[in-house]
Amino acid sequence: METSLEKYDRIRVATLQYYIRPVTTFEQFYDQVNGLLETAADYKCHLVVFPEYFTVQLLTLENIKRPIRDQVRDLAKQAPRFVDMMSELAKKHNLHVVAGTIPVEDPTTKTVTNRCHFISSTGAVGIQDKLHMTRFEKEDWIVGSGKRLKIFDTDFGKIAIAICYDVEFPEIARTAARAGATILIVPSCTDDRQGFLRVRMCAHARAIENQMYVIQSSTVGSLPMVPAVSLNYGQAGILTPSDFSFSRDGILAEGIPNQETMVIGELNLRLISETRASGTVLPLLDSQKTAEFTAEVDLVTV
Repeated sequence: METSLEKYDRIRVATLQYYIRPVTTFEQFYDQVNGLLETAADYKCHLVVFPEYFTVQLLTLENIKRPIRDQVRDLAKQAPRFVDMMSELAKKHNLHVVAGTIPVEDPTTKTVTNRCHFISSTGAVGIQDKLHMTRFEKEDWIVGSGKRLKIFDTDFGKIAIAICYDVEFPEIARTAARAGATILIVPSCTDDRQGFLRVRMCAHARAIENQMYVIQSSTVGSLPMVPAVSLNYGQAGILTPSDFSFSRDGILAEGIPNQETMVIGELNLRLISETRASGTVLPLLDSQKTAEFTAEVDLVTV
């Protein structure tokens, strides 16, 4: 993706509680996505975030009685068409779009990864693969992990993406923050409340630890005919550091769990710079001392 100078210190973002439903044609899927992006554009948003694996809707176009690992590879065949669609719509609606995730297969190694495409308002495409796979992805879907963390340089600053389980590893967000990222985006797909809360609580911790905005999107609804995504529990949210300049409870905006909705909030990016320099506490700056404390561990017998 092209590198740009920052042009905005305030942006409006939309993050989705995306309702997954069966589709009988690709055009039905297109219409649902297009309608959401059109709505976000009407609300003057700059950035829209779709959730992890919202593309599983497209599995209902295939034979759903086969093993899920085979279906995932069928879904990967839709990836080029999906990316073309999202690039076209991002450009059409003049939006930056975090396009959730879709499985992608390497034509040489045949390895499948869970890939997020970050698409600019010009239609340019960047990618972030999921770095840590959950057990069902590794054991049932046979999906492999990505290798590199990417930082996306945009008109409104640097952004990183931690896909669902990835946000449960503090080192990823800390690395992104030290590289200048002020926004962390967390596309997620969780089937129960416990799974959702693991992601949500870790996402909020990352916002506090790194003094950054964290935007989580979620799948809601169900596809009972599709294994491994038969149920979804989700709530989209825009999370902030916990300091005087930000929202009470560190929640800028959030949806009602398990309802189809779009959560919209305005980010004041200047506040991130200010709180990193002169906040009540300075966890990002002070974290540089952590290496000193953990280089050697003292074992004390009591």
